[in-house]
Amino acid sequence: MDLSVEKQDGEWYNSLPVKGAIYDLVDAARPGANATERVRAVTALGKSADPRAVRPLADLLEDENPEIRLCATTALGLLKSGRPVDELIARLRDRSELPATRREAAAALSVIRSTGALRGLREFISDEDEDADIRTYTENRLKMTGLW
Repeated sequence: MDLSVEKQDGEWYNSLPVKGAIYDLVDAARPGANATERVRAVTALGKSADPRAVRPLADLLEDENPEIRLCATTALGLLKSGRPVDELIARLRDRSELPATRREAAAALSVIRSTGALRGLREFISDEDEDADIRTYTENRLKMTGLW
């Protein structure tokens, strides 16, 4: 039985994609690109369900554009990967961050549900120096998911 993966022309590797759609989105989301296109790309990465999108999105949590940070936070919540938990906790705890981004970080962590995510959320809720509105939002998210 012949188990060759070659096409009849012997050049099966020519049919492999040189660059996949996920990499095109990562490229479009990079700093320096058009802001509107970046937002679209980051949103699409979150909806992709592709684990290769996690690291580029986690890197965008440090972007200078607050809208990109917000979109990246939301996108990571959609992917539900435990890999960016530390970065999401940092976003949640960053008092200079937009409140909307901080709330999205809490939401993302609550759907990730890893031990580290839950520990970070519980520590945040118990920190009375934190913003009371965001603490309440975070506590309500945990209650909604049955984790509190």
